[in-house]
Amino acid sequence: MKPRSILLLVAASLAGCSAPTIPDFTYYRLPRAEKLDVLPAPLFDEPVVVEAFGADGLYADQALIYALDPGAQELRQYHYQLWTDPPTRILQRRLILQLRDAGIAAQVTDQLPASEPAIRIAGVILRFDRVPDATGGFGVVVALKLRAADKDGRPLLDEYYRAEKPAVGTGVKASVDAYGAALDTIFAQFHADLRRRGARVHAG
Repeated sequence: MKPRSILLLVAASLAGCSAPTIPDFTYYRLPRAEKLDVLPAPLFDEPVVVEAFGADGLYADQALIYALDPGAQELRQYHYQLWTDPPTRILQRRLILQLRDAGIAAQVTDQLPASEPAIRIAGVILRFDRVPDATGGFGVVVALKLRAADKDGRPLLDEYYRAEKPAVGTGVKASVDAYGAALDTIFAQFHADLRRRGARVHAG
């Protein structure tokens, strides 16, 4: 065999044994939050503390979660599609920003000493899924438990919230935009419920 042929065979063999290309990691941020209704005056005299959201299992991780079936009985994590931060922190910061811009209190923050009187808001992520639909497209399902307690630790509000939004497109970015819309719907409902509950407390 000619030396040139041998070199070509070696090169082909090495090419066949080369490691497969590893996909790049893609990190996602939620779209800009919609504004909540701005209050004419602060709802609470005390500062408002929004704690980091709680989550169990898959939802505590940074990877995006997708369902294999419309009923979301089978879930998987994307290996290379990640949030910029864990959803427990992303949702906390989004709610802080929205409540702050709405003027719910003179101070809306992520932490204060436990001894300082404050309205304290806690949330738990129950579902945060990208779900296929019957048409070959995708949507998202977000379910949260949100609780607000007064300065003495008594519950002002303790409710479950759920929103489903279709994705405008089949790419992951379209689903991320749908996540933002679902959260805006839930946080607007929570804000309205909190306003009604706070108004009753002040009236009583």
